[in-house]
Amino acid sequence: MENTPLYPRIAVIIPAYNEADSLPLVIKAIPKPLVDQVVVCDNGSTDSTAFVACAAGAAVVQETARGYGNACLKGIRYLKELPPSEQPEVVVFLDGDYSDYPEELPDVVAPILNKGKDFVIGSRLLGELPADAMTLPQRFGNWLAPWLIERFFGQRFTDLGPFRAIRWESLLALDMQDKTYGWTVEMQVKAAKQGLQCAEVPVRYRKRAAGKSKVSGTLKGTFLAGVIILRTIFKAL
Repeated sequence: MENTPLYPRIAVIIPAYNEADSLPLVIKAIPKPLVDQVVVCDNGSTDSTAFVACAAGAAVVQETARGYGNACLKGIRYLKELPPSEQPEVVVFLDGDYSDYPEELPDVVAPILNKGKDFVIGSRLLGELPADAMTLPQRFGNWLAPWLIERFFGQRFTDLGPFRAIRWESLLALDMQDKTYGWTVEMQVKAAKQGLQCAEVPVRYRKRAAGKSKVSGTLKGTFLAGVIILRTIFKAL
């Protein structure tokens, strides 16, 4: 008799742009016995991101059209093209800058595996968030967007954190479209509108291990990301 696996098939998608210094740390920290595949979506990097990801054992897909959402969508397309028996049951999204703690993946997927939830956010606000890990504009936007989602769509979140897990069938049903930094909030808005069973778990957070943030690294990047996030919310009304 075949042994029944303790965990379903779990895939991790990591969008990455010029994260060669931090990606090996991220991939190494992922609990490999629980994860079937790690997919790094190289978003047109000019450094050795693709090489180090491949050397660390990840599958690497290329998306030259810049944008956080573009990279995530490429990872989803890659998984959809796999034979049905190899497609995941749960997908985890994780950033490539080592600001998250990948070893907390079991905590992030636990509400799906044990409590029947469809979608889980790793909340930095409920966990450990050092004072210097996020800028003041980031903190404000991270408060405002969840407040608007609760007000307009009735689903309470405390964070827009990138460390998140979702059932594969639920992810496909969301029909994600955003190609930029509205990706995370689009997922949360659509999850609320479609009535997914949502949960949050506390996770730790830290300053990125290397490189420069593509959002908070410049005033322009922070402003544009804020505009995109707000536009995504109001567009869904």
